[in-house]
Amino acid sequence: MRQVKPILFVLASLTCLLGSCSAETTSDGEEIHEWKMSVTVGPGSTWYQAATKFASDLEDKSDGRLLIDVYTNEQLSAGNPEAGVEQLMDGIKDFSYNSSIIYAGIDPRFGVLSAPFLINDFDDAERVLTGESGQLIEDMLRERGVEPLGFAESGFRQITNDTRPIHTPEDLDHLKIRIPSMGVFTNLYRSQQADPITMAFSEVYTALQQGTIDGQENPVDVTYSSGLVEVQAYMTMWNYVYDALILGMNKDLFDSLSTEDQTLIQEVAAEANAYQIEITREKEQAQLEELVELGMEIYYPTDEEIELFRESSQPVYDHFRDIWGADNLDTFQKEANGS
Repeated sequence: MRQVKPILFVLASLTCLLGSCSAETTSDGEEIHEWKMSVTVGPGSTWYQAATKFASDLEDKSDGRLLIDVYTNEQLSAGNPEAGVEQLMDGIKDFSYNSSIIYAGIDPRFGVLSAPFLINDFDDAERVLTGESGQLIEDMLRERGVEPLGFAESGFRQITNDTRPIHTPEDLDHLKIRIPSMGVFTNLYRSQQADPITMAFSEVYTALQQGTIDGQENPVDVTYSSGLVEVQAYMTMWNYVYDALILGMNKDLFDSLSTEDQTLIQEVAAEANAYQIEITREKEQAQLEELVELGMEIYYPTDEEIELFRESSQPVYDHFRDIWGADNLDTFQKEANGS
């Protein structure tokens, strides 16, 4: 992975964009491509590890022709993940790892992948993402100017707070929970009598520290790597939403490349995604054990309690069925259930 360039180099690059110099080439006369990639979370995350592997492997396998600088914490969009996805769609940046939830904040059809208590385990997730449902998501991405380079995994989203353990829907009553800017989450938490609050993830730690919000929901790795154990006492492992990561590339950029470079990028991306999924699953148990050692109380709901949450989430399906597309939802439900 290449480092962020010094300001003089950046100014020189801008001059090139204005047409006063030619593109860099290798000693063999092949054009060198220099691209930017962002991830939403910090350098301690598996997202970043996979992104740096992607960048490093691509540089190695292209003999230094295809170069990517990786930026953490949505630096390229002032900490705003939705703005970051829009940059990707518009070609302002070239690659990103973003949750499908962020895409849903721009196009609500993507929200079907985050339907609550739809995907219950990793087997369900694999069937969905490798089947017709995954193809539906990929088609939507291309419509929005993003070439999908496969799915990685942020994991199942779990809820944390600093007020009380959450065992049943009633325990959410009047809790101020930070959620992504997505209607599914707003609708779900309001139906549970909670007070959902949207804000950029970059603001969450401070908001928890200051008591502006009581809790948040995210996969274990995000909660762990962001140090939220310092400001949160309770976690409930309810697996209520599966959080898929999309490795996306600007589609116009992808289409502009040779078939050979397209194939190389796809192959390296597949390896990076598989690596990210592997280390995310390996790390989770160790991260949970460390969170407990650091003082977080972790609760695993019973099947009966999960069913209470599932039943109480039905209004979300009623509200969003037409927004997601009834046919799309039917496809997802059938594949998730293995039918």
